[in-house]
Amino acid sequence: MNLKNLVYFIAIILIISSCAKQSTPMGGPRDEDPPQLIESNPKGQSTEVKPASIELIFDEYIKLDNPTKGIVITPRIDKDKVTFTALKNKVIVELDQELEDSTTYVFNFQKSVIDISEENPAENLKLVFSTGKTIDSLSISGNINYLFQEKKIDYNNTIIGVYPLSDTTNLFNEQPYYLTRADSAGKFQVGNIKNGKYRLYAWNDINGSLKAENKSEEYDFLNDTLTIDHNIEGIQFNLAKSDLTPIRILRSGPFGQNYEIILNRDPAELKIQNDGLGQEYFYTIEDKRIRLFSKSIQTDSIPFQLSLLDSVGSQKDSLIFAKFNTSERKPEKVTQSVNSGKSFYKDLEIEIKFNKPIVDINTDSLYVQYDSAGIIPIEKSFISISDSSKRDLIKINLSLPDSISKEIITLKAADSTFQDIEGQYNLEPIAANYRKLKREGLADAISGKIEGAEPPFIVQLLDQKNQLIKESYIEKNQNYSFSLLQPGTFIIRIIEDTNGNKRWDPSNINSNRNAERVFYFTNEEGKKDIIIRGGWTLEDQNIQGIEKTGITNK
Repeated sequence: MNLKNLVYFIAIILIISSCAKQSTPMGGPRDEDPPQLIESNPKGQSTEVKPASIELIFDEYIKLDNPTKGIVITPRIDKDKVTFTALKNKVIVELDQELEDSTTYVFNFQKSVIDISEENPAENLKLVFSTGKTIDSLSISGNINYLFQEKKIDYNNTIIGVYPLSDTTNLFNEQPYYLTRADSAGKFQVGNIKNGKYRLYAWNDINGSLKAENKSEEYDFLNDTLTIDHNIEGIQFNLAKSDLTPIRILRSGPFGQNYEIILNRDPAELKIQNDGLGQEYFYTIEDKRIRLFSKSIQTDSIPFQLSLLDSVGSQKDSLIFAKFNTSERKPEKVTQSVNSGKSFYKDLEIEIKFNKPIVDINTDSLYVQYDSAGIIPIEKSFISISDSSKRDLIKINLSLPDSISKEIITLKAADSTFQDIEGQYNLEPIAANYRKLKREGLADAISGKIEGAEPPFIVQLLDQKNQLIKESYIEKNQNYSFSLLQPGTFIIRIIEDTNGNKRWDPSNINSNRNAERVFYFTNEEGKKDIIIRGGWTLEDQNIQGIEKTGITNK
């Protein structure tokens, strides 16, 4: 075969090979239709049936997506004995248990049944039947709100649980008898409920256990028994975390020349009583740890009366006998943190937090510098101790004249400026910068009225990272204001301080007490952001209180 014929022969082979090559055919339009239920056994709305298994037939091949969590069955049955299977176009549910007499059952498949091709979920897929002669048809509905909305809320994780009054279980120890999940807007409805008396709860089911974790999950409850003999609307839940673990002392004992008390949680309030407290004895508290200090070695045990109160109102009173003996343990170094980076106008408040009580300050090496040559010495009259029993928080207050035009102001303290109770000095110099603002660059004010709630109020101005910028306490009226603000975007949060203790109190289900309400300024578009610029005054920024936990439509 000559070369010319060989080239023709190879070309023909390549053409034939190309024509014979397999390829994926071009498909038609994407399947966006969800699976449709065409038959079920038992049939929907059937009465006087007690199936051992349930079968659903669809118009296309399907599969199941996390059915154990996604399929909600009410009233409560033992889900450990339920088996879910998908086979071609069928879903089979094996119950393996006896259903209750005269009871309406609801199998809500939510988004657990999806088609094979595009994973479109079946819509509004629910099977209702009764083991008795009638279908229970009562319902309750309402809204979910989270008190502290620091991030976007996934309402779909929120479970509303209904427990018969005769049932001794609750949201912490057993799955509810009836339940549903809130929709993406925080609305919910529980249907097909039997006439009776119930208790209602709502919680953020993060771990998917269908039970609440009081240490890590937000929850709320209706504090009255709910008689369901008609359809009930307007139920309001306001969810927040509330750790019910009682506060207690885990252990106590000497720590070097000091004495340490370890708690299981931080107290909301702490009272320590001893005649020498603030003179001979001092204390610090941080990270569930109380440390007692003595100026001198003590040969006898010293009694201290402790009163601990946690955030939910649990109280623990103890008499501690502390020992302050000599020790070979080397004292800890002095450490401190300063509120550097703070902006101010005219009045500058500096805070220095130490790890131990400070007993002496050398003001000769403590000053504020505003340029290479200009300094303001810190006098003793500028300094205050936040708590004389602790002496671990030093505040320095000074007013800077307008003649100081420099923007950056620096606090400086040489080494050995601060001496603690153990005779230790700060080993390194301290330098902290502050930014002096100009009046013409500040916004004049934000003001408004708090409606739908009663004082006293804690009014908080937060930045976009939910960091506290300013706070005020209103005791007797409903008007709030913040003046001379740095331009920016803010959030205004209101805490309705019902008991007047100047802090937010969570719920206590054991005392049947709901959490204090927390709500925010929102604009006409429902957004929390409030923008203010230099020279602006924003008036009539009214804030509407949220509904209280309970039934709003009675």
